[in-house]
Amino acid sequence: MIEELLPDTVVVVEAHGDDGSEPAPLYPEEAAVVAKAVDKRRREFALVRSCARRAMEKLGVPPQPLLPGERGAPVWPPGVAGSMTHCAGYCAAALVRAGDLASLGIDAEPHGPLPEGVLDAVALPAEAARLRRMTAERPDVHWDRLLFSAKEAVYKAWFPLTGQWLDFSEADIEVHTDPGDRLSGGFRAALLVPGPLVGGGRVGHFEGRWTVRRGLVATSVTVPHPD
Repeated sequence: MIEELLPDTVVVVEAHGDDGSEPAPLYPEEAAVVAKAVDKRRREFALVRSCARRAMEKLGVPPQPLLPGERGAPVWPPGVAGSMTHCAGYCAAALVRAGDLASLGIDAEPHGPLPEGVLDAVALPAEAARLRRMTAERPDVHWDRLLFSAKEAVYKAWFPLTGQWLDFSEADIEVHTDPGDRLSGGFRAALLVPGPLVGGGRVGHFEGRWTVRRGLVATSVTVPHPD
């Protein structure tokens, strides 16, 4: 699912809750991170790392512990950029050689309405107005959840480049659908704060893709190197 949203240079490994996937054993350092977590959290932690290690193998990178770093972001091996996501019944890892992309972010969420009050916390007034129009035209897509997922993917691509927090209010996202496809499209995230420096130039916006499949909404952001 997420693989369809990313360039061919990106390796994606997914696991669905109904496909019988079992997590590989954690490294001792990883197990220590979730030693006091509830069973559900430990399983999600392990399963998404199983996906990441399979993706690393496909890239020719030796398997190794993937520990959370600052703000919980995974610390990838040198020369690798990546992103992970998990929600109820689904997890995925996307990895790419750092020479092929400067950064990337992926996110998946249940395709349902956001809990009450969440949209007010994450949407700018202009975004909320666009969502109302899109909901009136296309009520089969939960645009509020899509916006939330897109902002999560934007943050996951932003943080490795900056090491800084990006608030929901600091990116203005415009979503569009693909011609002839009601359940996929793209989005543009205008950064409302100074963007990251990539190849000596400052990035002012991120481009992303989205799809709705199998009861999920999935989003991705890729940050290319300058030509």
